[in-house]
Amino acid sequence: MITITRIQAWAFRSPTKKPVATSFGVMHDRPAVLVRVEDRDGAFGWGEIWANWPAAGAEHRLRLLEMDVAHLVLGVEFASPTDFFYKLDAQTRVRAVQCGEVGPFAQVIAGLDIALWDLAARREGVPLRRLIREDAPDTIPAYASGIQIFAADDLMLRARNDGHHRFKLKVGFDMATDVGSVHRIQSELAQNELIACDANQAWSLEQAKAFLNGIKGVPLHWLEEPLPVFHDTVEWQSLADYAGVALAGGENIIGVADFDHAIKTGVLSVIQPDVAKWGGITGNFAVARNALKNNRRYFPHFLGAGIGMAASAELLAGAGGDGLLEVDVNENPLRTMFFGDREPVSDGEWRCSDGPGLGIDCIPAELTPLQTLHTEIG
Repeated sequence: MITITRIQAWAFRSPTKKPVATSFGVMHDRPAVLVRVEDRDGAFGWGEIWANWPAAGAEHRLRLLEMDVAHLVLGVEFASPTDFFYKLDAQTRVRAVQCGEVGPFAQVIAGLDIALWDLAARREGVPLRRLIREDAPDTIPAYASGIQIFAADDLMLRARNDGHHRFKLKVGFDMATDVGSVHRIQSELAQNELIACDANQAWSLEQAKAFLNGIKGVPLHWLEEPLPVFHDTVEWQSLADYAGVALAGGENIIGVADFDHAIKTGVLSVIQPDVAKWGGITGNFAVARNALKNNRRYFPHFLGAGIGMAASAELLAGAGGDGLLEVDVNENPLRTMFFGDREPVSDGEWRCSDGPGLGIDCIPAELTPLQTLHTEIG
């Protein structure tokens, strides 16, 4: 049984030398909300709450945890992290719908769920991946992410130096430039390298088909979110039938039922839930198992700080399959500081920690929070 008696959380913002651009907006700094829970016996666990959007997302999520969620958790007995997740999800559903903030509530619950899994693995003295599956591997294949197409030369060089040979390019800015750059980059790849593209929901069906026509001949590994997630299933199916390349998505899907629909329709070959955005370990592991059972690939989505990064790696290792770990290669101390001076990538493989749980004991002392939360029983 688990009874949480203490919750601490911190909101951070790290300035960036270069903004991180997507087709729908630009991140001018790198935010994060990190959370620590502690049980009545002093066992603890770390989690991360997704907070990339809107601009004030980090501060908002911290206050949401403090004023709407913490009192539902403190002093309550849960049989397991999974029991915690489903109970808290049910308890907050009406609140989330009432204020139209299903996403923010889901993100706060996801961060707490990660922390409870970390706590549970620490109790057992094993890495989190081995709590999920005893024979989970120590290394998993990874790819370099967050590579804006117009900055690809510099970012891909950095990624290669970091040990990557798989790269995902952000497109959806200008069709002619996107298409021309994809062809040029493909022509310059080494024999063991590959590329994928992410449009971040930028296109209509006609535009997505135009992009696919433009890159004919390029062995694209997958095309991520070419259409908005809310587009009609018929349009997604039309694109899947037309594409000739694997379609990917999932970071903007919420809930077991919607993921099950996405998996069962067969439109998406690559399923990409985000552990800090919805579901935590509990929900994402359920989605991963469903995806693998239905011959889909599970690639955890992630673009945040070090705790969520570690959680994504541990879950992928525990879930199994042939999925790739997404590793952002834009500068972000909130991510990198948790792994020393650089992420543990070598020859395209991420090496998981040997420590218990997520292998993270504390927040690096160099990080200064914008806001803090400290709430406990008594």
